Amino acid sequence: MEEIVIQATSLNKVYKLYDNPMDRLKESLSLAKKKYHKEHYALKDITFDIKKGETVGIIGTNGSGKSTLLKIVTGVLNKTSGELEVKGKISALLELGAGFNMEYTGRENIYLNGTMLGYTKEEMDAKLNDIIEFADIGYFIDQPVKTYSSGMFVRLAFAVAINVDPEILIIDEALSVGDIRFQQKCYRKIEEFKKNKTVIMVSHDMGSINKFSDRVIWIEQGKLMGIGEPIEISKRYQAYLMESKISHNTKREEKNNIASVMDQVLNEIDESFEVYGDKKAQIQAVGLLDDNNNSIEIITENMPVRFIMKVKYYEDLVNPIVGFTVNDRLGNIIFQSNSYVLDKTIECSQDIVVYEFKFKMPPLNQGIYTISPAVASGVQEQHMQHNWVHDAYIFNFVTKSNYALQGTLYMTDIEFDVI
Repeated sequence: MEEIVIQATSLNKVYKLYDNPMDRLKESLSLAKKKYHKEHYALKDITFDIKKGETVGIIGTNGSGKSTLLKIVTGVLNKTSGELEVKGKISALLELGAGFNMEYTGRENIYLNGTMLGYTKEEMDAKLNDIIEFADIGYFIDQPVKTYSSGMFVRLAFAVAINVDPEILIIDEALSVGDIRFQQKCYRKIEEFKKNKTVIMVSHDMGSINKFSDRVIWIEQGKLMGIGEPIEISKRYQAYLMESKISHNTKREEKNNIASVMDQVLNEIDESFEVYGDKKAQIQAVGLLDDNNNSIEIITENMPVRFIMKVKYYEDLVNPIVGFTVNDRLGNIIFQSNSYVLDKTIECSQDIVVYEFKFKMPPLNQGIYTISPAVASGVQEQHMQHNWVHDAYIFNFVTKSNYALQGTLYMTDIEFDVI
């Protein structure tokens, strides 16, 4: 039977909220024990367990209670009620600079953190070179940390956390700071670390959560919403986020009609987007939807998707072409398609038309991708660009594999239609 290293049972954290400071004093002096506060549950009835050697991601919107939970697990905060059992030495990266004395140098803070974790000076002497080498901040190691940039903070904090040989490593959004090379260095270390240690990650980067986690815990407004396989919990979380943006007055039967939910599920194109072309046509909105007209931002290989374009024509165009390009985060073209290469002839009038590209997402490398839609006229080799919107839609592709898309640049295994 696998050993459980963290066990939480009906965990609660309650804060007393007062309308003004005097109410706190009145309550403390009240002989009748009158309450002047309102109770806010930062965590309510949270139950879960984490096994030795498991990597667990924790997700949720801002203010959902993720950081509060980690602070209770690490002992920074006390629980209000419930049971919590933790077995093993914990090393944690919580908010930036936590556990550092701002007046101490980086080297002095290494020893300070070691002392807090129960190591002797001699034991930290043996770890010092590895920590300094991993942090790679040069002469700043002997400068007060109050002079550090946020990136230097993270470098030193992570170097200490990963090299003090903890049994449980906790990372709370810390790796969102710093340069990409150091982030990749940290992720490689986590990959190595998780082979025989327990890791807990909190992040809004769903790609990282899905790649590294064995299980995911979803907390929302202090309540446990789900625990399970990363991609499935991520999809439920995504659906929750999208549903919160859609009016609750929308009738259920209308959700099967794309026209009735157009304004709610498509991303409107406004002046904040980078747009080019002569504007004889205008892309007004785009969306990446599933078969139930739900907007999706987390995609997996072979997942059926529908890319929707809402186009307003201001002139009658000869041989109009509508299409899209998918780029990686560096701007490299991954694949693209349009009505011309699909051998679809479309008509246009000075009106609004909605187009749909339906296909299965091909295999991609893990990461963030963008979709840029376009409207042109002419032929593939020689055409006039009327409207092009850079990075109109962003999605995360999640996979445990690592491979690039193979095949032709233009995808033709796509259904195209006018809605």
